[in-house]
Amino acid sequence: MILELDEVTVTFTSGPPWRRRRVDAMRDVSLQLADGEILGLVGESGSGKTTTSMVALGLRAPTSGTVRFEGRPFPKRRRDLAGRMQAVLQHPQWSLNPRMRVGQCVAEPLAVLGGTPRAELARRAEESLDQVGLEASFARRYPHELSGGQRQRVSIARALITRPPFVVFDEAVSALDVSVQAQILNLVKDLRAEIPFAALFISHDLAAVKYTADRTVVMRHGQIVQTEEAM
Repeated sequence: MILELDEVTVTFTSGPPWRRRRVDAMRDVSLQLADGEILGLVGESGSGKTTTSMVALGLRAPTSGTVRFEGRPFPKRRRDLAGRMQAVLQHPQWSLNPRMRVGQCVAEPLAVLGGTPRAELARRAEESLDQVGLEASFARRYPHELSGGQRQRVSIARALITRPPFVVFDEAVSALDVSVQAQILNLVKDLRAEIPFAALFISHDLAAVKYTADRTVVMRHGQIVQTEEAM
C-alpha cells in the first residue's frame, strides 16, 4: 500500500477563549490506497476532503489515529519525502511562479532535489511537457500567456517530473470549462497508464470522480459514508 489512514481524527478548536468549540474535520477515517490506484474522494464543501488531502500529504498531523506512507510513518522531516509525493491544485497559478518561464516552473521540483545538470533539467522539462500534450516551445513561455487548460497541463507536468509514486489532485478540474475538464480527466487516466502513480483524486463532482477513479469514497461531515468500486 502506498498510503494508509487508520481511524484518523483531526480536531480543530475555534471561538474565543471563553467559548471554545471543538470541531472534527475528520472523524475515525480509515482508507487504503494501493500502488498505481486512483482513489476518488468526493463530498460537499466542508465534508473534510481538504483536511484529508493535507493529512495524506503529511501537511497536517492527525489528532488521533495513524498514517503510513509506503508502509512507514511519515518522517519527522518532510524534506525526506521530497519528490515522492506531489499535488495538482484547483488553480494552477498557485503552483506556477509568474516570473519564471514554463520550462523553469516544470523543472523546479527536480531542481530542488539537486544533482541534475541544467541542460538535463531543460530536457526533462520538455519531455514532461510533451507527456501532457504541450510542445517544447511552451517551455519558453510565461504562465500568463497560456489558457487555463494549458496551465493545468503545465501543473501536471510539474507534479510528475520527479516521477512521484503518489499524487493528490485537489479539485484539479473544477475551475475549467466542461470541454477542457474532459481533456484533463482523459489526460490523467492516460498518464497513470504511462507513468504508474497512485492518486487521491478529490472533487465535489461525483461524475468526474467516477470517470477517473478505480474506487470512490464519499465523505460527509468528516466521515466516510460510502465506498464504491468502479464499474
